[in-house]
Amino acid sequence: MELRRAGARYLGGDAAQGIESRHAFSFAGFYAPQNVRFGLLTACNEERLAPGAGFEEHAHRDVEIVTWVVEGELTHRDSAGHESVVRPGDVQRLSAGGGVRHVERNDGATPLTFVQMWLHPSGFGGEPAYEVVRGIADGTPYAPARADALLHVRRLRDSERTALPDAPWAYAHVVRGAVTLAGERLTAGDAARVTDCVDLEASAAGGPAELLVWEMHSEPSYGG
Repeated sequence: MELRRAGARYLGGDAAQGIESRHAFSFAGFYAPQNVRFGLLTACNEERLAPGAGFEEHAHRDVEIVTWVVEGELTHRDSAGHESVVRPGDVQRLSAGGGVRHVERNDGATPLTFVQMWLHPSGFGGEPAYEVVRGIADGTPYAPARADALLHVRRLRDSERTALPDAPWAYAHVVRGAVTLAGERLTAGDAARVTDCVDLEASAAGGPAELLVWEMHSEPSYGG
């Protein structure tokens, strides 16, 4: 198990434009050759947008983008004609396919915080796709359509325990609160990267906690 603390994230964004980004992996102008992915996960970005701030239209291709809103409301628009407002408890997925452009903004009156995770897709090209699952329930894994991975949302009461999925690669990100994992205390923004995860449990420590856990059973394939 490798721990990555919140304070070690790469800082990005544009403070003057009301954008604060904290990257867990190499991203944009931040490159560390030993930290480009874990399993299929290539990005886990904590994003904070002030009211009226946002990412103007930009392009993606051949990536699965899964977003979890922590606080506030995220406005999404893309070149395939999709438009929605994503709220806490919703899971948003954009499959970029052969290419898509989108806008992400905080059009609300309160600050917006969300976690955005990018995964290597199971195939390249194709038409872009989009969906929002409203109010995802605990214990109901979310499966991105084009990635060999499952997202588990775990909301814990104080001292409550939860088993991490047994998997070759498991990535646990603390959204809020604190948890104990393999004797280590993790707080909001911390993450654990577990290889060959078997019989591992997390427990809420000192109050309620929320975890996002990726279960992954393959690594990227770059073959034709």
